[in-house]
Amino acid sequence: VLYWLSGLTCTDENFIAKSGAQRAASAEGVALIAPDTSPRGLNVEGEADSWDFGVGAGFYLNATQEKWKNWRMYDYVVKELPKLLSENFPQLETSRASIFGHSMGGHGALTIYLKNLDKYKSVSAFAPICNPVNCPWGQKAFTNYLGSNKADWEEYDATSLVSKNKNVSATILIDQGQDDKFLPDQLFPNKFEEACRSANVALLLRFQPGYDHSYFFIATFIDDHIHHHAQALRL
Repeated sequence: VLYWLSGLTCTDENFIAKSGAQRAASAEGVALIAPDTSPRGLNVEGEADSWDFGVGAGFYLNATQEKWKNWRMYDYVVKELPKLLSENFPQLETSRASIFGHSMGGHGALTIYLKNLDKYKSVSAFAPICNPVNCPWGQKAFTNYLGSNKADWEEYDATSLVSKNKNVSATILIDQGQDDKFLPDQLFPNKFEEACRSANVALLLRFQPGYDHSYFFIATFIDDHIHHHAQALRL
């Protein structure tokens, strides 16, 4: 199985409708799993006030602040969802899993992989938020979900985590559009690249000229990512 984590404002439908991933996944015999990006329908005060926090913006973490206690997308992706899949779709080999995502979902994929190397064979990302502790999206989300303790934030920061996890064996694949308007202030792939180099973690970081942050970018390179994971899942 191959888990896809979507970005800010997305639902479970964006990837399935827009990415064009089905053909390559079918050819490789890989099942695509695309969960939602946050809880919905809880009517927590302020949950829909801004597009980059709350509904559609769960950041794939377990919130520690009481108000947001139901925002536990990390546990949902890592624990609940695989169990649901194996109970309802016995034909899936849920023990052989990989994970990838876009933007906030790229952040989710990288952090979940680095914290669970025993559960996932490989990881890749499109334009991931690589260093959320240092960007406005991450700081806003982490302050509200996790409180003010920066050590708690680092548990969900790919750049911090990769320096602690030296035993990553599979190559990490990241595609980043060079014309992405969020690249200079929000994404920081170069910081992640530096951390990987220091930790001797294999990273293939590809800057793609002429591409932005959109699903057209994802659709262009999705086959490469599915082949990357299919190879790891076969090992």
